[in-house]
Amino acid sequence: MRITPRKEEVEAVKALLEDPTFESADQMAKAVIKEVGEILQMRDWIALVHTWKDGRRGLNWGPFASEVEVKAFANKLSIGGSGHMVKLYAPGAMLANVDGKKGWKGWCFHPECGHAPFTHSMAGNSRGACQIPTCPCDKFRAS
Repeated sequence: MRITPRKEEVEAVKALLEDPTFESADQMAKAVIKEVGEILQMRDWIALVHTWKDGRRGLNWGPFASEVEVKAFANKLSIGGSGHMVKLYAPGAMLANVDGKKGWKGWCFHPECGHAPFTHSMAGNSRGACQIPTCPCDKFRAS
């Protein structure tokens, strides 16, 4: 899996690595692993879904970060049958649409919001209040 780190992801991990409050390397390592896990849950992925020639369900592989990566992998296989790509939507993003994911690029930076831009109503050429019923956000705030 090829991962291209995004600026906000690097900043989140860097903050942990520079945090002087960790008492041991084990504590820091656990925190970094948990943070990277959360980061990867915020990404959409692609799976390669295989079907045997006789129509039976085959083997599935993933996650892949891009269609190019899927095609490169598929070209190396020689098992027969056919395959197609299936988008795997980010579970973290789905949960963040409800719970909020404050501080992430593309998400509302209102201190009480943190939801995705598409949860905000359109107000002319800009986004208005968040439409999540429990959110008190009155206006989308971009980074």
